Amino acid sequence: MASLYSAPPLLRFSSRRSSSLAPDLSLVNLRKSHLRFESKISPIKLQWKSIEGKWQRKRKIQWGVRCTADGIDGGMFLGGRKEGAGVSIPERLKVVSLIACVMCLCNADRVVMSVAIVPLAAKHGWSNSFLGIVQSSFLWGYIFSSVIGGALVDRYGGKRVLACGVFMWSLATILTPLAANHSTVSLLAIRAFFGLAEGVAFPSMSTLLSRWFPTNERASALGMSMAGFHLGNVIGLLLTPIMLSTMGISGPFILFSSLGLLWVITWAYRVTDDPTESNFISRLEQRLIQAGKTGSPKKSNKFPPIRLLLSKLPSWAIIFANATNNWGYFVLLSWMPVYFKSVYNVNLKQAAWFSAVPWATMAMSGYLAGVASDFLINAGYPTIFVRKFMQTIGFIGPAVTLLCLNYANTPAVAATLMTIALSLSSFSQAGFMLNIQDIAPQYAGILHGISNCAGTIAAIISTIGTGYFVQWLGSFQAFLTITACLYFVTTIFWNLFATSEQIL
Repeated sequence: MASLYSAPPLLRFSSRRSSSLAPDLSLVNLRKSHLRFESKISPIKLQWKSIEGKWQRKRKIQWGVRCTADGIDGGMFLGGRKEGAGVSIPERLKVVSLIACVMCLCNADRVVMSVAIVPLAAKHGWSNSFLGIVQSSFLWGYIFSSVIGGALVDRYGGKRVLACGVFMWSLATILTPLAANHSTVSLLAIRAFFGLAEGVAFPSMSTLLSRWFPTNERASALGMSMAGFHLGNVIGLLLTPIMLSTMGISGPFILFSSLGLLWVITWAYRVTDDPTESNFISRLEQRLIQAGKTGSPKKSNKFPPIRLLLSKLPSWAIIFANATNNWGYFVLLSWMPVYFKSVYNVNLKQAAWFSAVPWATMAMSGYLAGVASDFLINAGYPTIFVRKFMQTIGFIGPAVTLLCLNYANTPAVAATLMTIALSLSSFSQAGFMLNIQDIAPQYAGILHGISNCAGTIAAIISTIGTGYFVQWLGSFQAFLTITACLYFVTTIFWNLFATSEQIL
């Protein structure tokens, strides 16, 4: 396009010196570029090269058109221009915002029980070991739906699977206080059903982000989604004690289940499985997304090659990383309020504040890790180097910090160390979670489900094991040391066998 502007002989001018110089009709007809931009060529701005001072004006016109064309390389926050309108918000940014919202609800619904279990335990006289069983009941259903949900996502896409999952876990959330009042067995059953519904969230998120974002934006998109997930901890930990004291046990459960149902309505209207199916996305943004993909999952009628996936060491590197990550994550998520209450004798509201601060910083650090990961890849660093670097920070950092936690003697020091541990652990999001799309884009859902299944088993063991260790030894220190050692071992395995090459 620039060559048209730099060749005056191609332009015919009228002999009259009026307020405008008429260009050749062939140029007037070329009002649309091949990128479907308005070329913004005004006749008055096309002047002879020989006129002093006009060359600079011509260069400005060229720069403006080139910037518009270069908008195709802009980040997810730059949507380009629609005809006759200003800068628009990219559709993929709206999609990731909705995903972040539902991930926030996903975690908030989990956390409600972590706080509500304290008054429930006092009311029913539950022991620490039984508390671990109640806390882990969510994972009993979660372990089954991870693999099945991943396969369903690969087959039917993330939109429908995620919508069904949110509807079911919102229903389970509102039924939880009723089940608790009925019997312990009912409570365990409804929490297992809740976990069954939530098991589809992560495979759906992974697949949807890979379809809606080019490769060089996926870490940032995942960081935004996981920031919502971690903020769900903050919202749940801060709002639940207030609502428990003012509205009773049913209050927070009703609130979060209602928000979930409202989200489903918005999601069903606004989002599609693939940007090519959307009625809201511009053609430019579609091209941007497609041009930036190195591998894209597709719906397949074939049964996922689970045996082949499990025969590859890079798959096991992801599985072990997910297991270790969930081990540490659920120990802190499920036991943090109990930890501060039993070790430092703080009340429930104070425990919630001490517990919420680490998750807030984790949301910010996780997003920054995603941005840093995309920056390093765009700067030319090998993808596998970036994945290993981020994952190493995500495991070695928490391991060292948890060992230091054994020597904390005040709740402020303990909260600071937990904040550091969780902030650094969020770097794993730019490690093993993104690596799933690297090695198996077509079967990302099932691989994510398998690794989540392993992570769920680890979470069940750690959640129940913490209760028994605390009851047996009378302190949290021993289990924190075991968790730190697990972080170190998995880091070595990850760096030995992880790859960014497609394995199938």
